[in-house]
Amino acid sequence: CEYLPAVNMSVWMILPVSLPVFTITGIWVVYAMALYNQHVCPVHNWLYNESCEEQLPSQIGPELCCTLDNIPLISKCGTLPPESCFFSLICSTGAFMVMLITLLRYAHVIEKHQNCILNMASLSTGWICAAGLTMVGNFQVIDHL
Repeated sequence: CEYLPAVNMSVWMILPVSLPVFTITGIWVVYAMALYNQHVCPVHNWLYNESCEEQLPSQIGPELCCTLDNIPLISKCGTLPPESCFFSLICSTGAFMVMLITLLRYAHVIEKHQNCILNMASLSTGWICAAGLTMVGNFQVIDHL
């Protein structure tokens, strides 16, 4: 077996750090897109259902009040196009990164120690979480009343 030099292995340390940086930034971009397209109300509006009497200064679209249907939840922000496409991209890329990180960790534990049931359980759990994230990102349900 050939081992990679230590310099090349340090590049892999970027992957676990980049996962939360990439996903958190992506979720905020999705929120900004949904806010710009007026698919959700701003986070700082705490007057839901009470703001219907007068127009809010930040709203210029057809819906002039914030109801409980417009609360900016993560899944609500990524429901309608065009932000739904970016939400799917973020979730799919994040799921791939989770699968790669858990696989690399699994291989690292096998290399340094012997394989154990806990190592296999962590690999399985990581891949199940990645599959769930892929399904959440790519199968959005739109409520039509």
